[in-house]
Amino acid sequence: MTSMRNHARGAVLVAGVACLSLIVAGCSGSGGGGSASTQTKGVTITVAWSAPPPPQASLDAFTKSTGITVKWSNVDWDSLQTKIAAAATAGTYFADATDVDWSRVGQLGKLNWFFPMENYVDTKALAADMPQLNSFTSNGHVVGIPFDASFLVTTVNKQLFAKAGITALPTTIDAYTKDLQQIKAKGVTQYPLNIPFAAAEGLSTYWYQTTAAFGGTILDGKGKPQFATPDSPGYKAAQWMTDALKTGLVPPGNINVSDSQGQQTLMAKGTVASTFADYSGNVGSLYDVPASSSVVNQVAYLPTPGVSGVSPNMSNPDGIGIPVKAKYPAAAAKFIEWLTSAQNQANFAGASGPNMVLPGYFLPSRLTGLATLTTRGKLIGGAQLSGLLKTSARPVFPQGAPAWYPEFSRAVYTNLHAAATGSMSVAAAIKAIADTANTLSNGS
Repeated sequence: MTSMRNHARGAVLVAGVACLSLIVAGCSGSGGGGSASTQTKGVTITVAWSAPPPPQASLDAFTKSTGITVKWSNVDWDSLQTKIAAAATAGTYFADATDVDWSRVGQLGKLNWFFPMENYVDTKALAADMPQLNSFTSNGHVVGIPFDASFLVTTVNKQLFAKAGITALPTTIDAYTKDLQQIKAKGVTQYPLNIPFAAAEGLSTYWYQTTAAFGGTILDGKGKPQFATPDSPGYKAAQWMTDALKTGLVPPGNINVSDSQGQQTLMAKGTVASTFADYSGNVGSLYDVPASSSVVNQVAYLPTPGVSGVSPNMSNPDGIGIPVKAKYPAAAAKFIEWLTSAQNQANFAGASGPNMVLPGYFLPSRLTGLATLTTRGKLIGGAQLSGLLKTSARPVFPQGAPAWYPEFSRAVYTNLHAAATGSMSVAAAIKAIADTANTLSNGS
């Protein structure tokens, strides 16, 4: 997996509905920093994160150079989002630095739950080296600093494509579809395409990427749906996905398969030949790891096919920010600068050996960090991933994720799942999703 949150979001999206009702109503749980201190030396900050801490030697070096001690609180991603919202709504202290997921930027920004990072860090200087920084901007303020570089990519099993007689990999979605049909027809594999149709966040993000491939976006700047009519890219994307299941390109069992399950049990085992919306870094961290894969050295990244050529790649990174009730925001800012430095990111991903590795982290948000990994031969497909991050990675919502994103996503994956099971038509599913977007945007 490319993201340390493990993409297990379904539960927190459902659990957050009560909190979202406050958001849609415009309720705010904070107004300022309270007794926040500008002190840095000699303080202890709490960092709440959904992953193990950096190596103790690294943290000790940080403390020695800054006088800041770090208390690390490891909380699973779902629970962490709930705790962030609960503490902010109650106006109580939770942590000095914590997760800012791309999908929560609109919510956090609208309610002023996090300090604007430009007040603490030179975000303008970071922009060129952090292409996904724009995914963390809301109402003109930077809510968090991107920590990893997670974006959706297309992966293909080159060996299975070659067995079907395909000599040139596809560059358009029509050619891609025909290649999958040829793989099936040749008997190379019965179900060549992995789409996770379980009612969970992974289905939503798969649709976002497919919509981009068909040349469209999901919402406009006012939160209005751009996918409601049959001639729209989003509608075509939903139809293409459900048709792929109904025509046997996708395994029937995928109706209950999540994104990570499909990657680990289908793509990594050679059961399918391609995942259209996979996660950046999966080749090196999953498919080329003998302990977890039977397709070592067979899977590669493919520039995502679009209508007339290569399409953009949708971003879904995690960041780190400072809640407004933080006790030591200035110290937290120094830690964030240290944590997201190019050298530390490269070290966390393995550039300097196993003793410096941060478990579960391998794709830096900085281009310079990626370059270090690639130069040292520590990142499989590094040059290609760096190019995609620099030129092709785009926010799902160019104007920023809306504050009501979790409820919208729930409508997306619930209705697309229903369309896949046949309990409703694609037209009905799209209408239900569009109606949800219109209702939520009218109340925002």
